[in-house]
Amino acid sequence: MPYRFQGGVHPSSYKLTYDRPIKKVFIPRKVVLPLIQHTGLPAEAVVAVGDSVKVGSVVGKATGFISSPVHASLSGKVTRIFYSPTPTLPRVLSIMVEAQGGEEQELKLSSKRSGIDELSRDELTAMIRDAGVVGLGGAAFPSHVKLSPPKDKAIDTIMVNGAECEPYLTCDHRLMIEKSKQILKGIEIIVKILGSKKVYIAIEDNKLSAIYAMSQAIKAMDPRLKTKERAPDIKVVVLKTKYPQGSEKQLIKSVLNRVVPADGLPMDVGCIVHNVGTVMAIYDAVYFKKPLIERTITITGPCVREPMNINIRIGTLLSDLVNIFGGFSKEPKKVVAGGPMMGVAQYTMDVPITKGTNGFLFLSKDDIDVAKEGVCIRCGKCIDVCPMRLSPTSLMNLVKKERFAEAKELGIVNCFECGACAYECPAKIPLLDYMKYGKAKV
Repeated sequence: MPYRFQGGVHPSSYKLTYDRPIKKVFIPRKVVLPLIQHTGLPAEAVVAVGDSVKVGSVVGKATGFISSPVHASLSGKVTRIFYSPTPTLPRVLSIMVEAQGGEEQELKLSSKRSGIDELSRDELTAMIRDAGVVGLGGAAFPSHVKLSPPKDKAIDTIMVNGAECEPYLTCDHRLMIEKSKQILKGIEIIVKILGSKKVYIAIEDNKLSAIYAMSQAIKAMDPRLKTKERAPDIKVVVLKTKYPQGSEKQLIKSVLNRVVPADGLPMDVGCIVHNVGTVMAIYDAVYFKKPLIERTITITGPCVREPMNINIRIGTLLSDLVNIFGGFSKEPKKVVAGGPMMGVAQYTMDVPITKGTNGFLFLSKDDIDVAKEGVCIRCGKCIDVCPMRLSPTSLMNLVKKERFAEAKELGIVNCFECGACAYECPAKIPLLDYMKYGKAKV
């Protein structure tokens, strides 16, 4: 029986593309590859301007345990190494690769493995690390780090995050429908690495087709797998739709009724959480030795003539995608990387798709609430909806007065910027902006 996490809101879902199959679109003529597309230390460039690279080759090596390599998503020549904007960071050292005429742009994959019995846990983890797999739900935390918990952290449960609670986005929904068997193979890899037997695939109840697809795939699993020592107990857990249920701590509370400490990690309560897209990338890395050079994203919003889910090469510029979805039915006033709750507004269309990019939302002036900031009426709604049990208005007042040490004591660093407080505020106070500013100062 699913539980409930404290707080949260219920925005309209606007899942315009839930029934749009994933399209594999064009291969771009150039890509821009930021050297930091993950949580942790930036990758270090191992190529120079003028070098030729092959699709799938390493162009940026990891510089520490919590780091991840960057691979060329295009065969061609390195034409620039420069500071480029990204969807979430202002300027990052990046490598531009331009295709050369006649170059083969499809990655030559190894023959598909028949299974993983012959591979050790360390070998599997190394394959995932070398493929540059990171969390594809948004945080982009290196997956090999999650799969290497300290020895004193016993992991008894694996959680596969299919909640996708952010409005508009449907790329995970479509992956669960179209790649359910591959996701289960990816789960099998994670089970072997961690040794956990309990696996929960958590899906919100507004994704009935994904629930059905994953449930049927579990029923159709090879019965011989269930006789093996590592046989996992895989269940689909259907959750009431609520934002921000896709956040790790809230998901664990909803499914397991375990409370992750405010300054702790899921492994502190015996759980590891992976997004469904990440699990799919793990499958590709192990079964095909495929590095993370492409991903599925959602292109959506009231301005988009043909909203869709697409599979696209990492590094493709957003400005090069416009013709793919038929252009705009009305002029976009705001472009958001991600969804409307946690997404980041863009100041240019010349931003590349990165590993952590799960979609772009295009909004017209009619779709944007530009109400003037009012005065706090002390209604307490922001406190009621905060999933981390913070007091956003108290923190806002401390930030305004630049009393950042006190804001830290009140837990501002525990805010994961879900935006529920700003969404619920009747005075239209941009509480999320104050939280971000205060966290940066702290």
